[in-house]
Amino acid sequence: MFDKNRVLLGIAPIAWTNDDMPELGGENTFEQCVSEMALAGFTGSEVGNKYPKDTKALKKALDLRGICIASAWFSSFLTTKPFEETAAPFLKHRDFLYEMGAKVIVVAEQGHSIQGMIDTPVFDRKPHFTAAEWESLARGLEKLGKLAQEKDMNIVYHHHMGTGVQTATEIDKLMEMTDPKLVYLLFDTGHLVFSGENPQQVLAKYAKRIKHVHLKDIRQDILVKVTSEKMSFLQAVKAGVFTVPGDGMIDYEPLFAELANNNYEGWFVVEAEQDPALANPLEYAIKAREYIREKTNL
Repeated sequence: MFDKNRVLLGIAPIAWTNDDMPELGGENTFEQCVSEMALAGFTGSEVGNKYPKDTKALKKALDLRGICIASAWFSSFLTTKPFEETAAPFLKHRDFLYEMGAKVIVVAEQGHSIQGMIDTPVFDRKPHFTAAEWESLARGLEKLGKLAQEKDMNIVYHHHMGTGVQTATEIDKLMEMTDPKLVYLLFDTGHLVFSGENPQQVLAKYAKRIKHVHLKDIRQDILVKVTSEKMSFLQAVKAGVFTVPGDGMIDYEPLFAELANNNYEGWFVVEAEQDPALANPLEYAIKAREYIREKTNL
């Protein structure tokens, strides 16, 4: 189905230690995290807050375990701050990832975002951009795309719950407003289903523009609870709305088939943030790895 030399498997450290809620997995070390990633059979990782900032130290620790860096999250504020206030930290982030050998940079607009607000209902208070903000976002992302390409890298935009680019309609608008050679898409199964969208429709429309994939599943019973109890995004995570592929409501077979038919190249990154005290990270990493092997032969 997939070429093993062109589709690589990674997992995010967010299952071990949560950057937005440090109390989740606070006891888990960087060394335990990357060792268990390797033990579960993954060869890539995104970057968490416990990872060494020094590239030589990080490379040494990862090389010992056969792990490399796939990408890392970057928060842009293109709708609320001058471009320069996003560009400066972006360049530092770009150069770090370049030294680590990554080819894509995950970008998510955090202007007006409520994803980190523990008491703000994720559905009721979702932000919406003005026409001027959409323009600032689109032009700013294109500039970041050009900066990335100076290092032969690309940006991939992460649609995300609690932000101004969450729904299929908003993804359409962003894709229409931006140059397809400068702004690519990160396809996140869990965030689309959480938002009430059909991931297969989004994938079919933008398959050629997708350069990074996050695999996370959704527990349907928890999703119902999130809506009825007006939970925030972080409350939903704590309640267990996300899980690994094959453990929730998402049918991955047609998604894998669509990606394969479009000759997808890049990373599949399992990114299913849960409370590690309730969902043992190694156990769930192994579960995800076995499911991906079963469905894709990777």
